[in-house]
Amino acid sequence: MEQPVVQEQPKEVRILNQIQGVSNNMTGWLKFLGIVNIIQGAIAIISTFGIGIIIAWLPIWLGVLLLQAGSRITAARFSNNQEELITMMDKLRLYFIIQGVLIIVVLALAIIGFLVFGSILSGFLHNFQQY
Repeated sequence: MEQPVVQEQPKEVRILNQIQGVSNNMTGWLKFLGIVNIIQGAIAIISTFGIGIIIAWLPIWLGVLLLQAGSRITAARFSNNQEELITMMDKLRLYFIIQGVLIIVVLALAIIGFLVFGSILSGFLHNFQQY
């Protein structure tokens, strides 16, 4: 009896299938975190009586990006169009860029805040020592 010849898939196809599999596993989390971000942005708008719109659009935008990435994964699964994964990766890339810039801005503001608070405290201590 002859053994059937099994053709091995090209490396690119295997990698693409692995990306599809990993993407399918993260769809639920992307959509969940997207909804949580949108709710967080909505709460920020409500809790600051409209002034929060200046800040609240960022979590809403991040939530929309995560929901869009999750939708691209679902579209890739059902249409068998793996080019949707490129769009998904682009949405995630933009999400991480925005999140990284936000972290840098928050850290910079925290450092500035510490310096300002430290200088004010130093001035108070200097004035207190004079009396």
